[in-house]
Amino acid sequence: MKRWILVLIVLLSVLVFSEQVTLRMIQVFTSPLRTKVLEDIISKFEAQNPGVKIELISPPYETAYQKIYLMVSAEEPLDIVEVGDWSLSALASMGKLLSLEPYLAKSELTKHLVPGVLEAARTYKGTAYLLPNAIYVKTLFYRPDVISKYGITPPARTMDELLEHCRNLTKPEVGQYGFDFRGKGYPTAFIDLVMTSFFDDIDPNCMYLKKDGKLIFEDPRALEGIKFYIELFKTAPKDSINWGFDEQVNAFASGITPYLFQDPDTVGLLNEIMKEGTYKTAPLPIGRGGKAYPTIGFAGWGITSYSKHKDLAWKFLEFFNSPEVNAYWCREYGALPVDMRVYEIDPYFKSETFYGWTAMFEDKEHYQFTKYPLDNEAWSEWNELHETTMQQVLLGKMKPEDALKTWAEFWKKAGLGRK
Repeated sequence: MKRWILVLIVLLSVLVFSEQVTLRMIQVFTSPLRTKVLEDIISKFEAQNPGVKIELISPPYETAYQKIYLMVSAEEPLDIVEVGDWSLSALASMGKLLSLEPYLAKSELTKHLVPGVLEAARTYKGTAYLLPNAIYVKTLFYRPDVISKYGITPPARTMDELLEHCRNLTKPEVGQYGFDFRGKGYPTAFIDLVMTSFFDDIDPNCMYLKKDGKLIFEDPRALEGIKFYIELFKTAPKDSINWGFDEQVNAFASGITPYLFQDPDTVGLLNEIMKEGTYKTAPLPIGRGGKAYPTIGFAGWGITSYSKHKDLAWKFLEFFNSPEVNAYWCREYGALPVDMRVYEIDPYFKSETFYGWTAMFEDKEHYQFTKYPLDNEAWSEWNELHETTMQQVLLGKMKPEDALKTWAEFWKKAGLGRK
């Protein structure tokens, strides 16, 4: 009898062990706060699914995309991949992401997604390779306590006002500067927000085209915008040419640079390290073209095409996008929710903190949302070229005219723009 009991215990142990499943998951936008929130959500999922373990990989943001490309190209063990709008085409074209269409067709979540989110997920060849869990739109963050010391109130409403304010704020001898510059780690959106604000005819379907179908880089207004961007750089610390996201946030929190363009995920970080009321948001400054052209970015989770646990990975994606978890994720991390129900159940997203975004969403005359050519496979090569050439311009090693010519040639070769 004892022998049978022993055998039974051994068999049960083997059975339990065999049912242990580990999902490997990698994030892109790594930060201490974000990782903490992710780990909390993972713990809740594990508690609801005994025998499941999720291993979170958290590389530095600046190198995360490269790490993901290397891992999936080599088909290293990986089940869940964070996919951003800017990395979608590159990853999907490698054939390493699973089409989520069969899962989405059966999911109740799709009924409650913010309009346009699912269409955005289908950017690459009309197929959803990720389930977005957050929306990202840049707005103006500012420090009322800092700018008021220099007689500035309200915050800048136009790009010209922004430059004037930043020049008045810049006092290097006391460590005070104006603009919170982004030099490295995908500064593309920062450059483009300034440059396109000099236009009044940007194509709503493509940031780099005018409504007549021609590339913006060959228009004199693009040169005007780049020269303006150079002037903004002069109001930032010189070493900001090497700043990424973390350096931007730290400089803003310390008050060194009280004007910042950033996404809503910055809110969660600032709430952790700053006192309530020491920062506010406002709509992006309007350019000389009478408009501003923000883009709606998105990020979410995808499943590798070679995962051995596809159904379980999808179960986690659905859990992550449930209204309660989506509200928690976006509230703590700072992003805008993708589930419409969240805006009804959580008053936080109607608070003053989000004024910059709500004001832009309501002012359709001055804020025209546009899109990046994410479906163009040349996009994966664009950001590095854009960053390196812009750095050469800022260092005085390349003329702005030559940079614009380089950019125009790149996109012509990629088939963008009417001749």
